[in-house]
This record gives sequence, structure tokens and C-alpha cells, in this order.
Amino acid sequence: MQRSGNGGNGQNESKRRLTILFVLLAACVLSFIISVGKGSLDISMGQALKAIVLETDTLNHQVIWNVRLPRTLTAGMVGICLSLSGAILQGVLRNPLAAPNIIGVSAGAGFMAYLVLILFPDWYYLVPGGAFLGALLATLAIYLLAWRQGAHPMRLVLAGVAISSLLGAGINALMIFYPDRVAGITSFMVGGLAGRTWPHFNLLWPYATLGIITAFLFPQRLNILMLGDEIATGLGLHVERTRLLFIAIASLLAASAVSVAGLLGFVGLIVPHTARLLIGSDYRYLFPATAVLGAATVVSCDTVARLLFDPVEIPVGIIMAVLGGPFFLYLLREKGVH
Repeated sequence: MQRSGNGGNGQNESKRRLTILFVLLAACVLSFIISVGKGSLDISMGQALKAIVLETDTLNHQVIWNVRLPRTLTAGMVGICLSLSGAILQGVLRNPLAAPNIIGVSAGAGFMAYLVLILFPDWYYLVPGGAFLGALLATLAIYLLAWRQGAHPMRLVLAGVAISSLLGAGINALMIFYPDRVAGITSFMVGGLAGRTWPHFNLLWPYATLGIITAFLFPQRLNILMLGDEIATGLGLHVERTRLLFIAIASLLAASAVSVAGLLGFVGLIVPHTARLLIGSDYRYLFPATAVLGAATVVSCDTVARLLFDPVEIPVGIIMAVLGGPFFLYLLREKGVH
């Protein structure tokens, strides 16, 4: 009888998680529809569908297909990448404060991306690869600096702040030495999606897709890694190899997002925690929940950034900072000092 009860509880929990995933997916779809339809020119869902499928020679079609749809898809992909990167880093480092922008991963990606754009502007297609290299090196440097018989959460945060400051100084130096090549740097530093079109999406999606698929292949390994190094080793997991694999995946995801959206902060901090509260810490469910919620969050915040002071548009990074700053302080007080 006890076995039957446990089986029933497991089935109920799976149904609950699947229901939550369905609700999050519905919220994501709704955010996409609102983003495509809302703006200086309001377009209803029915009109939008007609404009995309049937009325290809209308103003609505031009606005949706050439302006709003690529920007919305880019925003969704950026949200997925940053959210998954944050979820992976929090699991690998077992640190609730780990996020791409907090511990310096985004700063490493941003520095290398900006370096390519400034010094080799004709080679813009190398930006994602350069950003990945920068993110990976920054993450490894932070981990090594924080390691002392284990990577303590506060040491990771402090090492991340130091690396971010150093890389920020590098970006400022590039701005000073090449002032004629820094157009759009404000949006890059804050994190913005203004003017993102199909070329940006096409630059992003191959790297992002590779990172997303790779992450979804190994959720069980991350579950085992969360148990601690000794237990994971006892279960047959090669801890350091697995940790490096996930660090590389997180770096690729963060770099993909930074290469088109700049240093967009707090997505990788807020979304994984919210998804964890909703669906639990099992990465088999946490990864899809984080991805869907991340896409909905960035798309929704970008829509707010476009409409809040219309016709003046503010970078989406400002909206995320308003949401993420208090959230980070809460985590720092409740979890980051133990």
C-alpha cells in the first residue's frame, strides 16, 4: 500500500510540474503576441496573423515582419540563453548569487565582443565566437580565484566583482582610445534590443541553439553534481570534467546573448530562482521552465521598454535592473552570507 501511495504522489507531482510548464508556455506565447502587436501602430492578433500569412503587401506586414518579429524572436532567444546560463551556474557553483552578470561571465563576453567590434569591425561575424572565449576565460578565472578547498559563495561573488571591474576598465579604455567607433555603446553597456533585425537573429540562433540543446542533454548530471562532490564521485560522476562541461555551456549561452543584446543584467539571477520556486530543483523540469520563463520575461520587459515612454524608447536593461536590483539584495541578505 505504501508503494502505491508513493507512486501516486510521484504521478501527482509530475502532473503538477507539467501543468506549470503548460501555463508558463501559454504566458510566453501571450508575451510574444503582445510584443508583435503593440507599438506606435497597434495591430490586433487577427490582423497580425493576416499580415504575416496572407496580406504580404500591407503596412502591417512590413512593420511586423521587418521590425517587430525579428526583435521579438531575438529577445526571446536572449532570455532563454541568459536564464539557462544562470540556472547552470547556480547549480555548478552551488551558489544562489551566481548569474552571468553577477560573477563576471557577461563582462568577459562583453569585453571580447566589444574588442572585435572596435578593432575588427568588418569581422562582426566573429563576435559570438569571441564573446564565448571571453566568457569562458572569465568564468574559469573567477572559479580559480575563488577556489580554496572549495569555491565558497562569497569568494565567488568577490572574485566576480573584481574580474568585472577589470574587464569594465578594459572596455572604458577601448572607448577612450577609439572614440570614433563607439556608436551605440550606451545600449551595449546597459543591455538593449533597439534596432535588432533578422541579421542579428541569424547571428545569434546557431550558437544559442547549440548551447540550449547541449544543456538539455545532461540535466541528470547536474542533478547529481548538486548533491556535492563526494556523493557525485561515489555515484560514478567525473566531477571536474562535468563541472567544466557545464561552465563551457553556460559561457556559450551567455556569450550568445551578449553578442546581440549587450550586457543585459539580472535575467540569469531572477528567472532561475522564480522557476525553481514554481517547479522545484530537478533540472529535468527546471531547464524547460527556466527557458520558457526567461523568454517571456525578456520579451515582456522589452515591450514595456518600448511602450513606457513612447515614442522615446529606453533600453530593456533598465527595466531588468529595476526588477533585479531589489531581488539581488534580498538574495544577498538571505542566502549569500552563510
